[in-house]
This record gives sequence, C-alpha cells and structure tokens, in this order.
Amino acid sequence: MNFTLHQLQIFQKIVQTKSITRAAEELHLTQPALSIQLKNFQSQFEIPLTEVTGRQLYITDFGFEIAAAAEKILEQVYAINYKTMAYKGALTGKLKISVVSTGQYIMPFFLSNFLKQHEGIELKMDVTNKSKVMQSLEQNEVDFALVSVLPDQPKVQAIELAENKLYLIGNSKEKFQKKPYTKSIFQQLPLIYRENGSGTRLVMERYIQKNKLPVQKKMELTSNEAVKQAVIAGLGYSIMPVIGIRNELKNGELQIIPVQGFPIESKWQLIWLRNKKFSPAAEAYLQFLKKEKQNITRELF
Repeated sequence: MNFTLHQLQIFQKIVQTKSITRAAEELHLTQPALSIQLKNFQSQFEIPLTEVTGRQLYITDFGFEIAAAAEKILEQVYAINYKTMAYKGALTGKLKISVVSTGQYIMPFFLSNFLKQHEGIELKMDVTNKSKVMQSLEQNEVDFALVSVLPDQPKVQAIELAENKLYLIGNSKEKFQKKPYTKSIFQQLPLIYRENGSGTRLVMERYIQKNKLPVQKKMELTSNEAVKQAVIAGLGYSIMPVIGIRNELKNGELQIIPVQGFPIESKWQLIWLRNKKFSPAAEAYLQFLKKEKQNITRELF
C-alpha cells in the first residue's frame, strides 16, 4: 500500500458527495485531476471501491469500509496537528457551521478575522438549503447554523448578525418607473421561486400569503445563482435578498423594481441548540461575535 493522505481526503469527499463533479468543486480540483487520483487510489486494492452505472457513481460495500477507515486515519492526523498547535499555546480544533445558501454572501465576513487570529482552527462550512441546515443542527452535526428565519423547533439560542432585505428584481433590459408600483404589479410579472425547503422561499411565500398577492409562478430553481441567471436571461422575475445580488446590481445586469411595502425585512441570525456543549473553538467564536459583530456590520453591511 502506498496511498497518500491527499488520496484519502479525495476518496472520503467522493463518498460524501457521491459525485466526481461535486467532490472536485468542493476540493477546488479539476475533474481530470481528481479522477486520476481516484484511479491511482483504487489501483492499490484488488476489490473495487466504486462502480459506475450509466452516469451514476456508486460506492461499493468495500468502498464504504475503506472510507470509514480513511476517516479515522484523517481524524488522527488532524489530532496530531491540533496537539502540536495546542502545545505551542494556540487555540485549535474544528469549527462546524451550516449556512443557508444566501448566507454564503454574509458568513465569510463574520469569520475572516477570527480565523486569522486563530490559525489552528479548521473551518468546516456547509452551504445548503434551510431544511438541510436545520437537519444538521437538530442532529448535532454542527456547532452553529446561519438562518434568516428562526425555526419553530428545536429550541435554539440566537445572536443577530445583520439585516436581511429582499426586493423584487428583474433584468436591466426592462423599463420600470421610479415611483413605487402598487402590489397589483404581481399580476403582470411571472415569478421564479426557490425550491421547497429554501429560507428565501419561505419568507417570500409568507409575504405573498399575508398580503394576498396575485402572483404567477413561472418556475422553480434550486439555487440563488440559478435564479439570478434566469432573471438576467429574462425568464421571469423574483424576490431575492439584496446581499446576494450586489454585484449584479452594480454591473447593471439586474435592477430593483420599486413596489409599495418592499423591502421584505428579516434578520440574519446565527443559532445553536439550547444547552449545546461547545468545544473551545466554538466557545471562542461565540465570544468573538458578541464582541465584534457590531463593528463588522457597521463596516461591511
């Protein structure tokens, strides 16, 4: 056996994502480079680790066993690194955060200085929709979750980070008046929705139901980026958080359509399970936020 730690990391990520494409994206590798590493790793075993049927990648039973062993090896390697840093007096450990998809535009700004101060801390941040974020939190797989809508269950504690404002948007080729429209404009504009489980969709639907807006649902897409591109292409309109479209507004690809009663406002909140037993890294991060969040919000948002 002559496999490397890098190959173990690659195989573990492939098992997690069940996709060469997604694994390559998350590891910031090209697909050919990742495929070569996977081939080299598999060549060291007489039993297949993966199978491909059609275009679908499947992990064999043996592959899952190797992945479990790889995880234990990598955990020991991380432990060595943490112990080395701790011996030098540095704060070490993993900080695990699950973030709703639009939150990817805000969360890094609340992490940057903290991670610079504590180089021994490793960040694991999962970006997904609200349903999966809450599932990770409920199963105690993460320290914190970033949401714009507080859950009914489970019982959580929260710290507010910044305002979240949603506007009606369209592409820049359409002409709209500067004076705010009445809400009857929704009769004319086909809307593009996020998928079920999205926090943005939940805020949007609650507003529509509360105000009895006569909306036309045009289509449903599974990411903010997909919604943005569809609106830019002229396929419809949407209600989106301004934090995720700042560049497109600045570049003139999108425009905010003024409507009475907008923006829809909520709060970006970092939440955690009540009675959560924090690791030293998570506790240090919470204290950092309590001290620095107002400065970060004032300077950047």
